[in-house]
Amino acid sequence: MPTPSLSSLPIRRLTLRDLTACADLSENRGWPREEHKWGLLLTAGRGYGIDAPDGGLLSACVVTQYGPQDRPDLAAIGMVLVAERYARQGVGRRLMRHVVAAMDTTPLTLHATPGGRPLYEELGFKVTGQAEMLRGRFSPDGETPAVPTRAATAEDVTSLLRLDEPVFGADRTQMITRLPAFADLLHVAEEGGRIIGYAAAWPNMDTHVVGPLIARDTDTAKALISSLAARTDRPLRTDIDVRHTELIGWVKERGLTSVAFNSVMTYGIGELPGDWSRRFAPLTVAAG
Repeated sequence: MPTPSLSSLPIRRLTLRDLTACADLSENRGWPREEHKWGLLLTAGRGYGIDAPDGGLLSACVVTQYGPQDRPDLAAIGMVLVAERYARQGVGRRLMRHVVAAMDTTPLTLHATPGGRPLYEELGFKVTGQAEMLRGRFSPDGETPAVPTRAATAEDVTSLLRLDEPVFGADRTQMITRLPAFADLLHVAEEGGRIIGYAAAWPNMDTHVVGPLIARDTDTAKALISSLAARTDRPLRTDIDVRHTELIGWVKERGLTSVAFNSVMTYGIGELPGDWSRRFAPLTVAAG
């Protein structure tokens, strides 16, 4: 029986039943398996994939939409992967064209590695920002943070949503309401009984990823990171918008080192909505 051409293989929606196949694909490309993150993305977002003729997934990606269901304000694309044996054969380009067409007029964003950036530029994405990935063991300086923090409770979720939407620029209820179950730690910063920032730390391999990190100002962001770091013995990892130079310098002084830079790219909009000055780190680069 002849092997079907790659261009004839159907693109289908992925579900949680594909979680293991998605993790296998990550591993095939030298990424961590990240089942925990895949589980969140496949439930809160839309997965797209192509089945390989010899089993497993040939390619996959996830799209997370924010705002009204019938007319999203923004969609984030992430986890764009092609199995090694099918790389450089136009598969990723085909899958991305399908996703862009499926999103119609919805503005799009993604974080691109240096290797992936040329493909996205070819498809019409523009670089509008940059994030620095940092990793390491956080060493506290012994100073008392200027802003009080505490563990979040179920009663805080409504306040988090109210704080988050104008900062992110779109309603991401489907993500924020899943944070208490997804993250190991979820903390808030308060002033006068009002929440002025929040941050989560969720498990990824041997690290805790800090994100999302939303804060009124840099001092609040520092207090939240310190609060999370004090309650984990794992190294921290986070992706900070490079415009937050003070925070980046501060975490580097406390043990985190630069791992990589990713380009923030958009399609259909000139720049991301919301307030970047209060948006310090994404939940994950795969979902914004």
